Amino acid sequence: MAEISGLVLPFFGLIFLGYLTAKFARRQAVASQSGGTDGMAWLNIFIIYLALPALFFKLLSKTPIEELTRFDFAITSMASTYTVFALIFAAGLFLRRNGIAESTIQALAAAYGNIGYMGPGLALIAFGEKAAVPVALIFCFENALHFMMAPALMAVAGDGRGSAGELALSVGRKILLHPFIISTVVGVLAAALSFQPPAAIQRLIDYLAQAAAPCALFAMGVTLALRPLKRVPVELGYIVPAKLILHPVLMYLTLGFVGNFDPVWVQTAVLLASLPTATNVFVIAQQYGVWQERASATILVTTVLSVATVTVLLYLIASGTLPADPFP
Repeated sequence: MAEISGLVLPFFGLIFLGYLTAKFARRQAVASQSGGTDGMAWLNIFIIYLALPALFFKLLSKTPIEELTRFDFAITSMASTYTVFALIFAAGLFLRRNGIAESTIQALAAAYGNIGYMGPGLALIAFGEKAAVPVALIFCFENALHFMMAPALMAVAGDGRGSAGELALSVGRKILLHPFIISTVVGVLAAALSFQPPAAIQRLIDYLAQAAAPCALFAMGVTLALRPLKRVPVELGYIVPAKLILHPVLMYLTLGFVGNFDPVWVQTAVLLASLPTATNVFVIAQQYGVWQERASATILVTTVLSVATVTVLLYLIASGTLPADPFP
C-alpha cells in the first residue's frame, strides 16, 4: 500500500499544487500578462515558485553542511561581479555622460547574468550535482546584492519609490520572500538536520526539479521572441564584451588568486559569469521607466552571442585547456 501511495500521491500532488498556485498567484499572473501572453505568465510562475525551488531544495538538502557555509567563495564571487558593475557604471556616468539611473541599468546589464533560468540547468548538465552548491551560493548572495543596489541607486537618482523606510522594507521583502532564496534556506536547514522528506513528497520534488531546466530555457526563448530587437544602442559596444568576456575572465582570475576552492566550484562560477544578461534587468528598467528598449536589446544580443562564447568556454574547460587554477 505504501508503494502504491508513493506512486499515486505525487501525481495528485501536482494537481493540488496547480490548484493552489492558481488561487494564490492569480493576481500576479494577470499583472504580468502582456500582449495576450497569459500562458507565459503561468509558465513563469511555475518555474519561479515551484520547479527551480524544488531543484535547489533537492540538491542542497543532500549536501554536507560544511560546503554550504563557504562565505569566502560567495564574497569573492560578488567582488568579481561588482567590479564589473562599478566599471560599467563609471563608463556610463563619465564616458557617455548618462545619469545615475541609466548608468545603473547599464551596469546591471553587464553584471547581472541569467543565473536563475540558465544557471542551474547548464551548470548541472556540464559539471554534475557538485555544481549545485556554488550555483545556490552565487544566486542567493548576488541576487540579494542586485535587489539592494538597484533601488538604492535609483533613490539616489531621484527615482526612489517612497521613503527610506519603505524602500528598505521593500528591498528586505524582495530578498527574504524570493522563492529561490526561501528554498535555499530550507534546503540548508534540511542538510543541517539530515532531514529527508517521505518517499511520496520526495518523488513530487523530483518531478518538479526535473522540469526546471527545460521549462526555464523554453520560457527564456519565448520571452526573447516577444521582445524583438528594434535598435542597437551604442553602449552595447562595451556592455556586451564586459558581460560575456570580462566578467568570466575576472571571475576566473579572482577565484584563482584567492585559491582553496574546489575546481568544480571555480568552473561553475566562471560559467555563471559568462551567461548573458538576465531578463530581470529589463524588469527593473521597466519598473523605473529607464533604458527599457535598450535593456531588452542587450538581453537579446548577449543571449545570441553567448551561444558561441559559452560553447567555447565549456570546450576549454572540458579539454583541459583552461585549468581550474590559473596560478598553480
